[in-house]
Amino acid sequence: MIARVTLEIALRKEFDYSIPEEFVRQVEVGSRVKVPFGHRQVLGVVTALAEDSPHTNLRPIAKVIGAQSLVTPKVLELARWIADYYCCPVEVALKSVLPDAVRKEKEGWRERLFVRALTVEGEMPKLTRRQQDVWNVIEEWRRLSLTELLRLTGATPDLVRRLEDKGLVKIGPEVFERDPYGEEQILPTKALALNTEQQNALGAVTNAMTAAQPKVFLLHGVTGSGKTEVYLQAIARALEQGRGAIVLVPEISLTPQTVERFKARFSAGKVQTLVAVLHSHLSAGERHDEWHKIRQGRARVVIGARSAIFAPVEPLGLIIVDEEHEHSYKQEEAPRYHARDVAVVRASRENAVVVLGSATPSMESFYNMRRGKYQLLELRARVDDKRMPIVRVVDMRKENRKDKGLQIFSQPLKEAITQRLERHEQVILFLNRRGYSTALQCPQCGYVAGCPNCSVSLTYHRQAQKLLCHICAYEAAVPVKCPEPKCGNPAIRYSGLGTEKVEDTLTRLFPDARVERMDSDALKRKEDYRRILGDFRLGKTDILVGTQMIAKGLHFPNVTLVGIVYADLGLHVPDFRAGERTFQLLTQVAGRAGRGDVEGEVVVQAFTPFHPAIQYARRHDYLGFYEQEIEFREQLKYPPVSRVALLTLKGHNEDKIKFSAEHLRKELEKELAEWKDLIIAGPAPAPLARAESYYRYQIMLRARQMSKLSRHLSKIQEATALPDDVTLVVDIDPVNLI
Repeated sequence: MIARVTLEIALRKEFDYSIPEEFVRQVEVGSRVKVPFGHRQVLGVVTALAEDSPHTNLRPIAKVIGAQSLVTPKVLELARWIADYYCCPVEVALKSVLPDAVRKEKEGWRERLFVRALTVEGEMPKLTRRQQDVWNVIEEWRRLSLTELLRLTGATPDLVRRLEDKGLVKIGPEVFERDPYGEEQILPTKALALNTEQQNALGAVTNAMTAAQPKVFLLHGVTGSGKTEVYLQAIARALEQGRGAIVLVPEISLTPQTVERFKARFSAGKVQTLVAVLHSHLSAGERHDEWHKIRQGRARVVIGARSAIFAPVEPLGLIIVDEEHEHSYKQEEAPRYHARDVAVVRASRENAVVVLGSATPSMESFYNMRRGKYQLLELRARVDDKRMPIVRVVDMRKENRKDKGLQIFSQPLKEAITQRLERHEQVILFLNRRGYSTALQCPQCGYVAGCPNCSVSLTYHRQAQKLLCHICAYEAAVPVKCPEPKCGNPAIRYSGLGTEKVEDTLTRLFPDARVERMDSDALKRKEDYRRILGDFRLGKTDILVGTQMIAKGLHFPNVTLVGIVYADLGLHVPDFRAGERTFQLLTQVAGRAGRGDVEGEVVVQAFTPFHPAIQYARRHDYLGFYEQEIEFREQLKYPPVSRVALLTLKGHNEDKIKFSAEHLRKELEKELAEWKDLIIAGPAPAPLARAESYYRYQIMLRARQMSKLSRHLSKIQEATALPDDVTLVVDIDPVNLI
């Protein structure tokens, strides 16, 4: 018997090894093995089994790791598709499928000493009063860790050992599973009554799962329309059919709130199951234990960020992609997969159903629905007929002329905040930029503090008293005067604003208000997110200031006002999706208001108040925005009308990068000469021309069929000779063009 093995080192090929007799029953497709390679031994995955091999004198597998194969055959095939479509080696795709904590040679289970109560036969041994107290606790619990017992009783290990000597307990090591949310008290909840639209959506999803035919639904529901309840009840139907479910959420920060709700629903009842969590903020041990719960079939519901799409759920019945429009589902390093698209491919191969949910669907998903690839399900009203918030757009040009200077808060927003504080209601303020000021500039000579590694200015962080690059994390001290030798002006100024400055201004304007800031600077520890949101939920915070991590998924009934400080910030970037992203973000942030009994209000501050993205968001008009945006995309042949491949060359020598990019353009024109609908743009310097000390040039290809083009690009990538210090990155279906 022959095993074809893909090694962890990226060599873009499989290697044949013989299977020793003692391993024949253990080795299967997906098994982790250790094999000889040259003068060393390396780890790999069995990707196929064969009766014979074209090679002779095969070396034997040295070791089989784990009692169970780690990759299911279906997920293995998915990894092959990812490698093929996203132009990367299979070995690299497999590293995404299997987390680091699972790939290690030694299994990472943690053991602890546990105390178990034994059945007492005959007469009860004589105990001291202290021993009796400890025994009473053990008898009640029947089994608990020694650490927990000592904490509960204040006893010493010697005292517990004496109980073992008397035959009352057994102390021994057992596997202790690390649960990232194990300390939270989860109380079971019942399914909520659904309105007609929710029932229709649930019925369509249930029927598709019953038919066991792959199908994709686009669940377009306004903010607060009860999409999560549809998800929960659809998962319950999948569990009743003996199948599992994967739920993808775009932000790791959304996971605790989601996990709490899902664990509460499935902690009891006829569809009771463990709920596993997978995301990058887990410790290696937590990730190991959660992953194995899934592989062993004990956790049939998985919640996580994009990598959770590879969870070894089998059989798989349902994949939910919440906030499917979010760009965080796209991985920015190899393999550059998009979890939403991988979900659709995986479901089609495993006869599962996909639900793509959003209040602001991506142009790609809505376009696919219009072409008949996806089925539309709509939730057009909020739960309990709560009204959508009133949205007011403030023209900041007029505000600044009126107050003679750049204002952070308009008069209407200040008045609205004052009213909410007087009524003991809560406020969310949104600005998608962290730090205090976005630039340090000298008004005399024009000097701007820039990053030495990137073509961006440094952001001033007042609390940390440093200048920071948000691209490469370069840090610099804050100068007390202009650093230009010929200038030295002490009146150097900070321009622009970030969440830190908004927070500082709020504390001066509203000294009695309790203000909290939530951005990546404020969340230093694992528990900070839960603490900040927990205080806000309990009413300990009046005003929450934050970046896009507060824009979606949060439900706080006492929030009656949302202020968007700089609504058109994202419109001024060189990206054809700028309008779409701004519309989505404004709609999502606005949806945080008015979820309780009091009607919500949203104040949108903008310097371009009549931009279509802002006006359509003001009216909660997704369809209107889609119709005008798709017209622009069709004219310029941008996605979703076509597909894009972005080729980026980078290196330390700009002239060499430019020459290499021009050479690559000629190779592309020669190899792809027969393509009729192909558009090649560039080479040109990337919008971010220099990042992390690398100069960057880009070539963009647009075509209607990407699968075929991907295969051509892989061949061109391997065949094109580039200098050793020039790197080529191929990004299929990119979401970031910067």
